[in-house]
Formats: sequence, C-alpha cells, structure tokens
Amino acid sequence: MKKWIVVAMAATGWLGCAVLTQAQNAGGKPAAPADDQPHVISNQDMELLRKDLRSQKKQLLAQNLQLSDADATKFWPIYDRYVAELTKVNDKKYSALQQYADKFGTLTDDQALALIKQLQEVDIAAAQLRAKYTPIVAQAIGGKQAATFAQIDRRLAMMVDVQLSSRTPLVQSQGR
Repeated sequence: MKKWIVVAMAATGWLGCAVLTQAQNAGGKPAAPADDQPHVISNQDMELLRKDLRSQKKQLLAQNLQLSDADATKFWPIYDRYVAELTKVNDKKYSALQQYADKFGTLTDDQALALIKQLQEVDIAAAQLRAKYTPIVAQAIGGKQAATFAQIDRRLAMMVDVQLSSRTPLVQSQGR
C-alpha cells in the first residue's frame, strides 16, 4: 500500500510540475499566478503527459495486482482495450478544457453551458466504461483483483481531475 501511495503522489506531483512548467514566460521566470487566467498546456505537451501517466498507471497496476502469469495473460489485453476506449473518452475532456481556455474571457452563457455539459458527459462516459469493464476484468482475474483494479483506476482518475480542476479558473471569474 505504501508503494501505491508513493507512486500516486509522484504521478500527481509530476502532473502539477508539468502544468507549472508550462506557466513559465519566455524569459524563463515563473509567470505570476493569475486566478482569472486558465493555465493552458500545449496539445503536444498534454499528449506526452497523458502517455507518461498511462505508463505510470500501468506500472502501478502491475505492482499492486501482482498477477500470476496466467492472470496477466488474460488481464493486460483487456486493460489495453479499456485504456484505448478511455483515451477516446478523455480526448473529449481535454478538448473541452482546451476550448474553455481558448475562449476564456469571451464565453457566452450558452458556450459556458455547452462546455460544462461536455465535461459532465465525459464523467458519465468514464463511469459507464468502468462499470462495463469491471465484470469483464472480474471474469478474467477474479472479483478482488477486479475491485482493486477499479479502485486504483478511479483513484488515479480523481487525482488527475483534482490537478486539472485546480488549474482551471471558474467560469464566473471571467466577469459577467
């Protein structure tokens, strides 16, 4: 359990550091934090970050699930299919966040509502995907291991969401 906490904290810290690094200005000095400005990460940097987080997540799962060779042979192809589907869901989340950043300060009421609806739909789709895969994983490697997988996956997703949301200013802060 201690290993999980350390790796999870490192992953979350890495995400935070990547976001802060992007907030530096051209002179190499940290940009002054502004509560009313979104902290935008380039698409290229976001994709690298997401790829690294997926890799760290896979390592974390391998450490915590401690699968037998037979179970690993069953689990990892299922996991890879899950990640491919989850990546498509998360693409929509990052697209909505990028749209928000691009339009920050000029959002209309309708645009703000459309973006929040997109994010809510992503949350629902991610939860539905977890619900879809839990019995599939359970059939392959057993209930306790499937529940452990689901817990780790959900915890990591929540930690990433906390980091992203803490870097995203409220719509209200852009004025009326």
